[in-house]
Amino acid sequence: MKKFLTLIFLCTYSSASLNAAVEILDRIAVIVDDGVIMESQIKSTLDEVILRYDQQNIPKPDISNLKEQIIESLIIEELQLQLANRAGVRISDSELNDAITRLAKNNQMELEQFISFIQDSGDSYETVREDVRKQMIIQRIQRGKVGSEIDITEKEFETFLNTDESLIELEPELLVRQILVKTADDAEKALIRINSGDNFSVLAKEISISRNALNGGIMEWRKLVEMPDLFSTALKNKKIGYVTNALKSGAGYHILKIEDKRGPYVKYEDQWSARHILLSPSAIRNEEETIELLSNLRSRILNGEKFTDLAIEFSEDPGSSMQGGKLDWMGRGILAPEFEKVMTEMPIGEISQIFETQFGYHFLEVLDTRNHDLTRELIEDQAYQILYSRKYDQELENTLRSMRAEAFVEIKELD
Repeated sequence: MKKFLTLIFLCTYSSASLNAAVEILDRIAVIVDDGVIMESQIKSTLDEVILRYDQQNIPKPDISNLKEQIIESLIIEELQLQLANRAGVRISDSELNDAITRLAKNNQMELEQFISFIQDSGDSYETVREDVRKQMIIQRIQRGKVGSEIDITEKEFETFLNTDESLIELEPELLVRQILVKTADDAEKALIRINSGDNFSVLAKEISISRNALNGGIMEWRKLVEMPDLFSTALKNKKIGYVTNALKSGAGYHILKIEDKRGPYVKYEDQWSARHILLSPSAIRNEEETIELLSNLRSRILNGEKFTDLAIEFSEDPGSSMQGGKLDWMGRGILAPEFEKVMTEMPIGEISQIFETQFGYHFLEVLDTRNHDLTRELIEDQAYQILYSRKYDQELENTLRSMRAEAFVEIKELD
């Protein structure tokens, strides 16, 4: 009997000792709404931050203050993860794999090298994967919660585009030629010659009184913000080849021509204007009947009927049928590959043969082609992104503060 009681005592003592050890190893440090932050999370994060300070030889702040900042950061993270969980936000393995691959490439490594690097550093690849997944979930919930609150007005957008900051950062440099003459009559005669096809550079050498006349009136590469207001106003948002009217100044009358542009947002794209008729096989019209009907429509157009009328009546492309089959100006990489191939190889004004894409069967006509200056569109896109990012950061900070203020948070006093 005594041996039996001793055995019970030893088992009870061992179990109690084990529980005490586990409790000491990891304890709940913070309660955050429906979740918790463990003591080990705080400790491991603190250790990582201190290690980074040491590796970069940066003086460490007060440890107690640093710990408080880490706790607040983990509280905000936990609140966002809880919100994501309630909203059903998930990151698939394929999305995660793509993100890890991009992360490896950003570090100039192949995926296998990246995994080896992580493991050689003493970290777990699986842990890194889950950390990346967590950050992707947080970013997704932030975009969903914050993005819908951001509003950029047209006035605000235009004001930003006209600031010196925007002009210096986004606007391209222009290479401009000028002709300077003394009188309005001289300027009018020069414009008549230019519009009649005279070479601007040759004309500048012949009649301009500016100091750069001998080199064809060419001026230095400059941004609009660096030009006189008279010039910048006349040249704003204009394309290569644009020639101004006569601009009066104290020196006389200027005629300017944009010769070229350069900068990170200067881009030109070959584009096509085309129209088409699309028919798709269905339950009431098989593939053979579809091709036969489309062939008949093509013949009717070749025999003189209007493409526009037949497209409105028959085409099954909801985006273009009511416009007579006409598409917007299109560059490469937007349309189905089969459509793009036919469009880019067809002479202007000819009706193509019938061809197939994933949407059905088509024939098309190319109406025109152009090399389009996308500079203004790219600048406006970038300006919008700058404004959006500024507002996003501000709105995100406000959102996170509100979440923190409204949450139930209990920070435990641990030894």
